[in-house]
Amino acid sequence: MMQEHTFHTDETLQLESGELLKGFTLKYCTFGKTNKDKSNVVWVSHALTGNADVASWWGGLFGEECLFNPKEHFVICVNVLGSCYGSTGPLSINPDTGKPYFHQFPKITIRDIVATLDILRKHLEISKVHTLIGGSLGGQQALEWAVTYPNLFENMILMSSNARHSPWGIAFNETQRMAIKADPTWQEDRPYAGYEGMKAARAIAMLSYRNYETYDKTQFEEGNGIPETYRAASYQNYQGEKLAKRFNAYSYWVLSEAMDSHNIARGRESLDAALARIKAYTQVIGITTDILFPIPEQRLIVRGIKNVTYEEINSTYGHDGFLVEMNQLDKSIRAFYKQKHKKQLIHG
Repeated sequence: MMQEHTFHTDETLQLESGELLKGFTLKYCTFGKTNKDKSNVVWVSHALTGNADVASWWGGLFGEECLFNPKEHFVICVNVLGSCYGSTGPLSINPDTGKPYFHQFPKITIRDIVATLDILRKHLEISKVHTLIGGSLGGQQALEWAVTYPNLFENMILMSSNARHSPWGIAFNETQRMAIKADPTWQEDRPYAGYEGMKAARAIAMLSYRNYETYDKTQFEEGNGIPETYRAASYQNYQGEKLAKRFNAYSYWVLSEAMDSHNIARGRESLDAALARIKAYTQVIGITTDILFPIPEQRLIVRGIKNVTYEEINSTYGHDGFLVEMNQLDKSIRAFYKQKHKKQLIHG
């Protein structure tokens, strides 16, 4: 059973942009208990529209009878800064005005998000994380965190992510923001501004999360007639509506810009030098059909980390494979831990 918690600090956080965030709140979920030396902590970083209840979207990996379970692990997942599930974001109250931030919420980066996670980590008096795991935007957070604090993490698992967000990925995100901006309500300061625009944005995103083969397999029209509504068209509308009902355009905008900012080389000697800082025993998992975070981006990460294993998973689901292919992921991660154990036995 996941337990919800709220952490608040009045500490002023200086963002990479130079702006100040005068205090912030993080909503997070945990299950299990820490052991005596707190050596069983598994920290999960969620993706762009994810939330802190990791068992609800990664149930094949996290739960009572799963690889990561409350009997053996203390699992924590934090709703990231800028999102809309309880942590400080655009709908939160701006202490300077007494009103919601809306469009005035400051621009944040992956590095800013990681800074808030580490403040919470220190508050919880966790000095060592057994495993840090994340995919997509979550993998970006994990990688930045492991570069910034290389002695903190024993193991790290990265899925469908990258070391620097690509022009291709930025173009997808900007196109989605263009869809939001085209919604005339986006200019208004109200909670549901940009609602229709975000539906279109999500439909655009689905084209990058999946691929030609996925749509051909799941949305193909039987027969040779002209249907009243094409399955693929209904699917796009359904996906847009589904997200719009549970998310908001402000957070979508803020977090997509944070994703664009991801670059572990910023302010450091080079990308290779940044990757070389990582001490965690690392597993990188790529999805062969991922067009948003393609295989070459996974291999680039692998080339730069000293203690690393690499796995490619075949899936028709493209980028979303890291949220769908639970059996393959479970086998891959279990093999990762076994391989590490064998190396430890060999090297004493």
